Amino acid sequence: MTARAADRARYDRATAHLDAPVAIVDLEAFDANADDLLRRAGGKPIRIASKSVRCRALLERALTRDGFAGLMSFTLAESLWLARSGFEDVLLAYPSADRTRYAELTADPKLAAAVTVMIDDPAQLDLIDAARDGGREVVRVCLELDTSLKLFGGRVRVGARRSPLHSPAQVADLARAVARRPGFEVVGIMAYEGHVAGVGDAVAGRPLRSRAVRLMQAAARRELAERRAAVVRAVRAVVPGLEFVNGGGTGSVQHTAAEEAVTEIAAGSGLYVPRLFDNYTSFRGRPAALFAQPVVRRPGVGVVTVLGGGYPASGAAGRDRLPVLYLPEGLRYDPQEGAGEVQTPLLGTPADDLLIGDKVWFRHAKAGELCERFDTLHLVEGDAVTATVPTYRGEGHAFL
Repeated sequence: MTARAADRARYDRATAHLDAPVAIVDLEAFDANADDLLRRAGGKPIRIASKSVRCRALLERALTRDGFAGLMSFTLAESLWLARSGFEDVLLAYPSADRTRYAELTADPKLAAAVTVMIDDPAQLDLIDAARDGGREVVRVCLELDTSLKLFGGRVRVGARRSPLHSPAQVADLARAVARRPGFEVVGIMAYEGHVAGVGDAVAGRPLRSRAVRLMQAAARRELAERRAAVVRAVRAVVPGLEFVNGGGTGSVQHTAAEEAVTEIAAGSGLYVPRLFDNYTSFRGRPAALFAQPVVRRPGVGVVTVLGGGYPASGAAGRDRLPVLYLPEGLRYDPQEGAGEVQTPLLGTPADDLLIGDKVWFRHAKAGELCERFDTLHLVEGDAVTATVPTYRGEGHAFL
């Protein structure tokens, strides 16, 4: 029996009492992935990206391990909810225009002490001040650096379109603008190199593309390491008490941690290891988060139909955004139907061994987005479900 076949047997036994659709997290794999992230971080603390987990119980589980420290949230509403839930260090990874929550933040000393907001433009400070509604608390601010690699005089850009702040002078100028403004304090710098951390460099069947990605990423790492260090020096000249410099992601942990200027690493997807993290030369994780759909039809030889399963991930539309068929091995989508909203035909010889009611196991393309489809995660240890915990959705929250 292969390792994957053994996992299928375990998961089927563990969830035999549960009707599908059902989502699980294999705790042995989750913990092994956490250990691997810590190993790659080389002693630098890891701030957990909450959007990639979206389950308070599992955020708490990871934070109990030495080496994980703080959360990186994705909306201001989520940030305040997490702070009210007892998380004491929450960095909002994206600028917000949520005036209602800014009024709450600036009126509450506990929230203001726990939550750091992201900016890259003085206009965002204007919005916060206009939203204060009498709130006088000092707002902790993080400045975001654009990490994109610019080639040929800027005519070619590689990387996500995030912050407009690219040079050390630009970031330092914004730091000075914040320092001059009452009610705000610069405490950190963030620089997320998504073109390194979030792009696989070993795509199956694409050797030339993979080689090109590796060359691009090597050049991007060299350029960013030099520029990030210069940015930190420039900002520290304005803000000597800078608390943290955050960088990286699951796919670049060890590379980013090697930079002296970086004080902490961001990572979250590496705890679940969705399908988009299968194509890396630098690490191999264990799939920890899965979902199962039930077989509801057997239309013919070599075909079964499962209920639903059309859970595409965000990003540019493509096959890599679809859930991947995982267990049993050997199934494939019908190219004319793909992953459907209410039913999904699956093809392949393993279909003939599946009965009505059997489970087919999938992996989502991205990590935390799976939790937007399920109210609960069943935590599996060995061949038993040992706990059932709510996702954000199960606690009544859909922050985006």
